[in-house]
Amino acid sequence: MLLSSERSVLVVVDIQEKLMPAIAESARVERNAATLLKGAALLGVPAFATEQYPKGLGPTAASLRALLPPDGVVEKISFSAAREPAFLERLERIGRRQIVLAGSEAHVCVMQTALSLVGLGFEVVLVADAVSSRVPANAELGIARMRAAGATIVSTEMVLFEWMERSDIPAFKAVLDLIR
Repeated sequence: MLLSSERSVLVVVDIQEKLMPAIAESARVERNAATLLKGAALLGVPAFATEQYPKGLGPTAASLRALLPPDGVVEKISFSAAREPAFLERLERIGRRQIVLAGSEAHVCVMQTALSLVGLGFEVVLVADAVSSRVPANAELGIARMRAAGATIVSTEMVLFEWMERSDIPAFKAVLDLIR
């Protein structure tokens, strides 16, 4: 199964200002999430972010907020975004079944969202180099559990090249510049 820019939606889970300082390799996670958001914009892939209890954890990181549309955030209190009506309504409006996930924490909100989406029949793709947790071992366990449940595990570059499909598209050079 290859990713498709026509079937995918990118969801950035809970990369929030007050949470990220505690996340292992947070700079990598934020950088790769930004690369995915920029690539999604260049290739016509809808994207949005979730925020877990923003009153406590703050808003989405500023570097990512700047890449989202004005209505690009869905607030939540459930660890699984798929247990929030506003999240499911957003996915329904977008009308795509291939969900590409990035974010934190890998073993809590990202994993619970992924498992819920798999249970609802979505095709879930986890971008492993764009997720982490406070404790790296927890992230590894979360990724292993998502894989076992049927999520496909990929990297940022895999996503971008699969979304592009070909090297002769107008956005090729701009997307390539994102990963150089």
